[in-house]
Amino acid sequence: MYRNHGSTALRRLMTEYRELCLNPPEGIIAGPVSEDNFFEWEALIMGPPDTPFEGGVFPAIIKFPKDYPLNPPSMRFTCPMFHPNVYSNGEVCISILHPPGEDPNQYETSAERWSPVQSVEKILLSVLSMIAEPNDESGANVDASKIWRENRDEYNKIVKQNIKKTLGFTDA
Repeated sequence: MYRNHGSTALRRLMTEYRELCLNPPEGIIAGPVSEDNFFEWEALIMGPPDTPFEGGVFPAIIKFPKDYPLNPPSMRFTCPMFHPNVYSNGEVCISILHPPGEDPNQYETSAERWSPVQSVEKILLSVLSMIAEPNDESGANVDASKIWRENRDEYNKIVKQNIKKTLGFTDA
């Protein structure tokens, strides 16, 4: 029997949005860019306390495939983000956003990767955790990984400069 994945995905996204509105996770705001398109969301993630990202506000776009939740969305920061697990184009590299199944590189277990039981909230909380605790073994940004490992003070300084730029301070 043919199933219309688009309507299944839309119902799921509407449910998840309602849940996020009723019980928003601390430090995260997210929802559809417009009521006409539930497959593209904006998110604002506050920098976690006691990290170099504290005080920052990081906007991102989340794009959902038409067969969500069978496959994961993609997520991209739309501001400068100097982080070992964020590509230079802003794309987030985290296990939960990788397609379901076995990792062809055998780096991740299938349990770490996307599964339909995940949710937008779990993704956002995972990204918040990733910001606070980078995984330098899976470096999407090689420079950030290297500096994070070898010179934490320099890493923190670059992150703080990016926060100033993102918040619109011109002396950054």
